[in-house]
Amino acid sequence: MSDLVVADSFLVANGKVRGLDLHRDRFVRSCAAAGVAAERFWDEQLGRLPGFGRWFPRFELHASGDLAVQLRPAPPTGGRVRVAVHEGPDPRTAPRVKGPDLELLGKLKESAPDRADEILLLDADGTVLEAAYSAVAWWEDDTLCFPPSGRPLLPSVTAQLLRRIAATQGIEVAEHPITPDVLRNTTEVWLVNALHGIRPVHAWGPSPIDPLPNSHSTEWQTHLESLATRLP
Repeated sequence: MSDLVVADSFLVANGKVRGLDLHRDRFVRSCAAAGVAAERFWDEQLGRLPGFGRWFPRFELHASGDLAVQLRPAPPTGGRVRVAVHEGPDPRTAPRVKGPDLELLGKLKESAPDRADEILLLDADGTVLEAAYSAVAWWEDDTLCFPPSGRPLLPSVTAQLLRRIAATQGIEVAEHPITPDVLRNTTEVWLVNALHGIRPVHAWGPSPIDPLPNSHSTEWQTHLESLATRLP
């Protein structure tokens, strides 16, 4: 069983990162809640990350109180996404903290039916929270929507960046609960995370691939990538 108390990962592409300040804040805040000061460690280790190539480092706090960094090559990014829905209650023990449930979520994702790439987790009322490794967003006409932030959600850095983009573009943002059945019939649904940025959902369960010819995702991925800043 994993002894991870806190973890945070982000894509480093040729020395640039999206939302680095938000990743730092989330990691440091979660470590502080566990009784460990991590600011100096984060800043020191950040300066040791490579300024070339593609990497997906993971900053970690372990149950022993030790802080560590895994420097990992970045997996391939992008691609079409097929999703399934987890049948049953949300199995996470600490949904607002990244780390304690990563091993459980990995197993859940690997066992997803219909060879799905991601699996959606539901709240007690049957509405969508997020996916195992991604936040969920969707479009209703010209409004970008998210599950209510008061629900048991991991604070997604990429979702926060999308809100920033929406503000600069004059796009309305809304929060409300939505069931999987309603979401499945929504024109455009996104899974978003630090590795991939935006991935539009192209298929649900065993359904055929939907080509999504009018997807907003390409334009918004460009906006998202423009927010990347160079490592200090």
